[in-house]
Amino acid sequence: MRVLSGIQPSGELHIGNYFGMMKPMIEYQDRSELFCFIVNYHAMTSVTEAERLSSGTLRAALDFLSLGLDPEKAIFWVQSDVPEVTELTWILNNVTPVGLLLRSHSYKDKVEQGIAPNHGLLTYPVLMAADILLYQTDRVPVGKDQQQHLEITRDIAIRFNNIYGETFVLPEAEINQKVPTVVGTDGRKMSKSYDNTIEIFCEEKALRQKIARIVTDATPVADPKDPDKCNLYATISLFMNEQEKADLAARYRRGGLKYSDVKKELFERMTEYFKEARNRRMELVRDPETIRAILRKGAEKARHKALPTMELVRKRTGINY
Repeated sequence: MRVLSGIQPSGELHIGNYFGMMKPMIEYQDRSELFCFIVNYHAMTSVTEAERLSSGTLRAALDFLSLGLDPEKAIFWVQSDVPEVTELTWILNNVTPVGLLLRSHSYKDKVEQGIAPNHGLLTYPVLMAADILLYQTDRVPVGKDQQQHLEITRDIAIRFNNIYGETFVLPEAEINQKVPTVVGTDGRKMSKSYDNTIEIFCEEKALRQKIARIVTDATPVADPKDPDKCNLYATISLFMNEQEKADLAARYRRGGLKYSDVKKELFERMTEYFKEARNRRMELVRDPETIRAILRKGAEKARHKALPTMELVRKRTGINY
């Protein structure tokens, strides 16, 4: 089974990125043919500073490798290093109804947030479709907020296949109900746009400060507390097994629990959880050329997988003559 997913290099990666996408993705490398890439073209819809995009791309690769992605088990590359994806995007643009793109929830939401409604933002789903279809992907792990984009990809593939003949595998969205929605320090979904993130590799002082900002209620220390309504409990649970979560929930309900003690425990658990990854990162960060070499090799592997699809597409559409 061929599995594909990507992540934008639009800022420092946080624990929402890790538990929502990175951890499940890395686990696929031991049981599937994994395609994992850094979507720097997609990031251009929100990142306009060249240095930020360039450094962010390298940092995202550094973080993925530090957290356990094995380039010998997975194909790992940067989106822009495979030029066939932009060629396929143009071809797919010609079978994609504008109305389909205008119905995209993500597009409408971003415009409402004040993001300029440019062509890149509108056709974002077509580029995403090219990313997926180019590699004849079977499964795409996505969150619920990305499910519509997968449906658009399938619509585009079906339309192309109907016009030109069977060409693309129809990918299936895989929504893992066990993947938690990670809440930010303010109780909303963790997102850089909300400035409520806890970064995976932030320094000790910054980590303590971010954890200290996690919003809790004003229940007196002596009173029982409801763990199911507590942002802090939801966050520390990410770093606990089932028995540990049950024990902490019991402490909440007994009363006498100080939120400050739970925040201290969260700091300790998070530090320990990412300790090995942090050590690997310290080694890798000293050798950026090794990271670039890994990405170049990954791009070669990705192109090797992409070329048969493009040859078929060119033949079917008449581009080859």
